[in-house]
Amino acid sequence: MPDESVKVAVRVRPFNQREKDRQAKLIIKMQGQMTTIKNPETPNEEPKSFSFDYSYWSHDGFQEKSDGILEPAGGSNYASQRRVFEDLGQGVLDNAFEGYNCSLFAYGQTGSGKSFSMVGYGNNKGIVPITCDEMFKAMGRNSDSNKRFEVTFSMLEIYNEQVRDLLSKDNPKGGLNVRQNPKLGLFYVENLKRVPVGSYAEIEKRTEQGTASRTVASTNMNATSSRAHTVVTITFDQIIKNDSGSETKKSSVMNLVDLAGSERADSTGATGDRLKEGANINKSLSALGNVISALADLSMGTKKKIMVPYRDSVLTKLLQNALGGNSKTIMIAALSPADINYDETLSTLRYADRAKKIKNKAVVNENPLDKLIRELKEENEKLKKAMESGGVVMQEGTGLSPEELEKMRKQMEEDIRAQLMANQAMLADNDQSWDDKLAEARTETEKIEGGADDKRKTKEPHLINLNEDPMLSGVICHFLNGGETSIGRKDASPTPNICLSGLSIQKQHAVIYSTKGVIEIESVSGSGSKTKINGLPLTGRKALCHKDRILFGSNHMYVLMNPMKPETADTSLPKEITWEYAQKEIAQVKGFATGSAGLSKEQQIVQEQVLEILPMVSEVNAVSEELNKQKSFEVVLISAAAQEGGDVTQSQASKVTVKMKNLLNGNTWLWERGKFITRRYLIQELYQKFLDGEDISNIPKEQDPFWEPTEDVLVGTSNLFLQSLSYCLDFEDTLNISDYKGQEEGHLKVKLEPCDAKGKPIDEEAFVDDPRDLLNKPYHFKLTIETANIHKSRFSKGILVKYTVKNNGKAEEVKTPTVKNTLTPTFNFSKIVTIPKLKQENLDFFESGCITLSVYGIQEDTMPDAKLLKLNTRELRQMENMENSQAHASGRRATMFGNEIASDTSHLKTEVVLLQRKYERLQQKERRMQQVCEEWSNKPDGEKQFEPFFRVVSAVANSTGTRLKTRVQMLNQDGKHIGDGDTISLFVFDENEHELAQEASLNDGIVDYHKVAKHHYPDLQQTKAKTDPVIEEKDGSQGDQDSFGSVDLAPYMNAGPEDSLNRTKRFSQNGKRTAFLSEINTKREVIKPARNAISEYSANKKAAPSNGKRPSSAEHNKTESSACVIQ
Repeated sequence: MPDESVKVAVRVRPFNQREKDRQAKLIIKMQGQMTTIKNPETPNEEPKSFSFDYSYWSHDGFQEKSDGILEPAGGSNYASQRRVFEDLGQGVLDNAFEGYNCSLFAYGQTGSGKSFSMVGYGNNKGIVPITCDEMFKAMGRNSDSNKRFEVTFSMLEIYNEQVRDLLSKDNPKGGLNVRQNPKLGLFYVENLKRVPVGSYAEIEKRTEQGTASRTVASTNMNATSSRAHTVVTITFDQIIKNDSGSETKKSSVMNLVDLAGSERADSTGATGDRLKEGANINKSLSALGNVISALADLSMGTKKKIMVPYRDSVLTKLLQNALGGNSKTIMIAALSPADINYDETLSTLRYADRAKKIKNKAVVNENPLDKLIRELKEENEKLKKAMESGGVVMQEGTGLSPEELEKMRKQMEEDIRAQLMANQAMLADNDQSWDDKLAEARTETEKIEGGADDKRKTKEPHLINLNEDPMLSGVICHFLNGGETSIGRKDASPTPNICLSGLSIQKQHAVIYSTKGVIEIESVSGSGSKTKINGLPLTGRKALCHKDRILFGSNHMYVLMNPMKPETADTSLPKEITWEYAQKEIAQVKGFATGSAGLSKEQQIVQEQVLEILPMVSEVNAVSEELNKQKSFEVVLISAAAQEGGDVTQSQASKVTVKMKNLLNGNTWLWERGKFITRRYLIQELYQKFLDGEDISNIPKEQDPFWEPTEDVLVGTSNLFLQSLSYCLDFEDTLNISDYKGQEEGHLKVKLEPCDAKGKPIDEEAFVDDPRDLLNKPYHFKLTIETANIHKSRFSKGILVKYTVKNNGKAEEVKTPTVKNTLTPTFNFSKIVTIPKLKQENLDFFESGCITLSVYGIQEDTMPDAKLLKLNTRELRQMENMENSQAHASGRRATMFGNEIASDTSHLKTEVVLLQRKYERLQQKERRMQQVCEEWSNKPDGEKQFEPFFRVVSAVANSTGTRLKTRVQMLNQDGKHIGDGDTISLFVFDENEHELAQEASLNDGIVDYHKVAKHHYPDLQQTKAKTDPVIEEKDGSQGDQDSFGSVDLAPYMNAGPEDSLNRTKRFSQNGKRTAFLSEINTKREVIKPARNAISEYSANKKAAPSNGKRPSSAEHNKTESSACVIQ
């Protein structure tokens, strides 16, 4: 038969309730075979298009019939379950009857609708059950007496590279072995149970058995359903008797595979985790992707020599025949329609696009039955001889060591022995008639406890399980008998009525009392059991209502259904209680917001991650208690401002992390979400070994997922705002160090100053009114970390500061030296930052951005208090919770806005310095204006000419001033000149500003004093000297006159020292910034006269005619920025 490409279909599901609540946007469109996806971040970008064999639109356009089946509404292109079967499942069925091997596998992220397409829900049956049902209907229509059918069914799960038989109660430790057939080269699962079935009802019963096994394993933490692959294999044999009486067997193997969630590695991966390689999360899917890529390259002929890596995982070994082998294969990719899942959905589409390039060569599996038996016997004889002759002789000179050769020889002997036993089992199987085998299987099937009686559910109170996988919810049902129903572990005595196992389940856990529909629950006294009702811990005896949610231990979530008292249910509850609803409820009790109204996309993602990770943290804490690991875990949200290298001006989302704390010495670690998920996976493995009876007390600490080497811990962050750089001003301040909760952890003194390329501070003449004057020029500034003051003594082992800054256009991480053995380190560490050419984006960052300074403390493994060593993990956690409660009660809320207040303080200080500069300039401008008026008024009436006077007044009024340097001669006590004089700077407001500036540029920046003497006001210089000396800061340190932290507002705002003290006090109380802002605005009124004078002169200028000789400096500097800033 010619090569045939893998058929690929994609299907998009409706919005789920969570997506509806947050008003998700649709990103998928389908037309015919074409599927397009639109990037929500770039709506103007052309959507990406993909073409598949089938594109199924199941997002909307459907209606529900009375029996619950979904069908297309009038005129819609909705793809129903039946249509999907007719396109895909019917082809599988037809190929099976022709004798071809068939494979159908579903791919997509968790929650994208894979299981709905494969298995279905309620009356909306999926491809697998419809295919099985139709197969038996077709068999029933057979009227050929020379043809008979034999169907066997098997169901397995692959989790953590281990194979578990879902139809068997006894699975060996480490799972079933996967062997390779030496003759055919194909892989198979050793000792997998293959059950003969004679009807669809029997397949349905066996599927329920396998699903229940999955549910129990998921609840007991043996496996996580979203991370497990489920493989259903149906072997369909047709035995046809010809005229001579010999029989021919036409055999078809149908593999129906529901793959694990395809979350991308980078969205959950543990970057830099030392134990990442030990975790097998997504290993199978990664290997499957590599196999598909290799096969696609082979089929397209792009590469000649390609080794297809089937051996890289258990999944790819078992799917070897389905991909690139003797099989007709169909892949259905499930798509999420919501904008929040764009990256995952695009990844799925690309995965499917690669798969459609694969070509298989399927052949009809038809052989005479006696030939098959003869070949089996011949193969057995060869295998026996190989074993009797000492097994396989390995040739030397292969580059392998003797140890490796011996290991390989033993492995091959094991494979031969296993194949020999498998062949013998097949021969023995042929000796038993099909009818006998089917009768035995039916007897076993009838003994299986099936699903709960629907009639009983309508009459009797019962518990129904909830699972994160919707397909596993409602699978387990426990009826509550009249009287008492005990709950606990099966090793308890007497055995409880409801046996549970897993984390935090005690031998005698709880008792439920049921009397005439009135149901109550109570924890067993003294057991220390953990039970939650509707998210709240159970204390004492409590009455239960219809639809109450009950969490036993850490994993067993149930809903109470009480058909005898349905009116007791809370009317605000949804029609159907889901796992997600129950987890949201627990999160709300813990203080996390779960409403999505008004949240941005990034915030919605964070919220989902929190809801996802909370039950995992509870689970890991329970394992820590049970294994006595002396560690506690809690979810921590790190805001954008508190993140290392965070930028508060960007729409950077909060980061979901998990804090692990050593309860003995207080050391802490912050794990990113991906790292925690990997560790949780390994912790599950460790706990499973513990349950299997292995000794885990002596494992090397490097292999212990609870162990982590000590690392620097983030004490807190400070945000250094850069607004002063826009005006070439210095900035010195003492910043609050706030942890991720907003609590103050100390102070950090820093200095920010413009400088030259060598770090020499530039003088105050560099001050600019308009930041745009700095554009397209080189710019340098120096950031100095001076000192710190840390509150908590446990950080005294060492303190350092890290931050990230763009230097010469490249992001650079800067780190101060570590100062040890003190809580008041002195760093005096400076870093010069260079911007080769200042651009508008740099000014924007100066104006609204900040540098986040991250303060780290050194941690060491110290010996704990001997009293703590006597406590177990549960007692240590209880003690920690009590301490946290006391700390919370003592007023933690008062510090929640520390970062916000610090931000406002910095901006206010910058504004005050700018106002101070404007005020100084306006003082001199006002004095010059008064001087011009006085000169004019002192002239005789005959010399008072309006035009020259108006020209001078206009020049002063419209000038922002030119700062010039000159020298003032100093006098000794005898009145004689000494030295060359002192250089001073002053502002010139006049017609000849431009000429004076040109003269200064030709004379090293100095202008002759006699030419600017009239602009020198010594009384103003003296006032400035009195008000601008080095001012004492609140912490007793000294700062220069341009330091934000050292600006004393009193001299410029008519406020005395007491006012200043009161203002500081008011500002520090609970973030009441409004009073401070109001006071600043009030004090600004001091400089209103000067502003009004400018306005009046500007009005006069408009009314008077111009002579066209206005000074060029006035024209060049024409601005109202002074008034604008002050307003």
